[in-house]
Amino acid sequence: MSDAAQPTAAEVRAAAEAVKTALDRHLAAIERRSGEDDPAVSEAFNQLAAAAEVYDELLYDRFDEVTPFEIPGAEEALPPYAGPEEPNAISVLIRRDYIVAEPQRLLAQAQRVEAAEYDDGADDDDAAGTVPGALGILFGEFEPDEIASRHKEFGLEEGDSTLWVTAAEEPPEAGEWLEAPFEHVDPQQVVCRFDVSAVFDEESDGEEDDELDFVDEDDEELEPLDAEK
Repeated sequence: MSDAAQPTAAEVRAAAEAVKTALDRHLAAIERRSGEDDPAVSEAFNQLAAAAEVYDELLYDRFDEVTPFEIPGAEEALPPYAGPEEPNAISVLIRRDYIVAEPQRLLAQAQRVEAAEYDDGADDDDAAGTVPGALGILFGEFEPDEIASRHKEFGLEEGDSTLWVTAAEEPPEAGEWLEAPFEHVDPQQVVCRFDVSAVFDEESDGEEDDELDFVDEDDEELEPLDAEK
């Protein structure tokens, strides 16, 4: 930010006073709350978050300093559940991210599956010869949970994953959401959510490496795959 556009010290001080006021209002709303989902508490929380964000930005712009705390935004948390008390149907939404860490291992595993399916040992399209083709073969042959448990055998490295369980009064019509499976999720229908990320495990990564003993695998000593289902 240029010097001309920098906030004044007085503006930073005013923003700090606004945070103090918002803190007092937030505490007062909590002390008077009528229940777990009191809208007054939510409103005071949002006002405090907004005031803190303004102060943090002005503090940085003026003094190149930041606050030591972070208030999560509303988009980072699910709203209170407002779905049916006894849902007649649920949907389980799962996303798992992987890194293709060993492309040659991935290709080798796909080629073994392909060889088991064709008498001449290869398909005319040679789908297993490319990474996209190999992924299509493996994910078409194995269940996602099996790939998750054996991802190292397929040359994959785990990334973030999330699982959402949503409730509904009635199951959707067959085929109606297939084109956009995650597009129309109502956050208030989410019964529970489970996230896995390296961000959460940075402090415990060393301990996990000590506890888990993986077999050292190479391309010539792969565990045989049962390609027949």
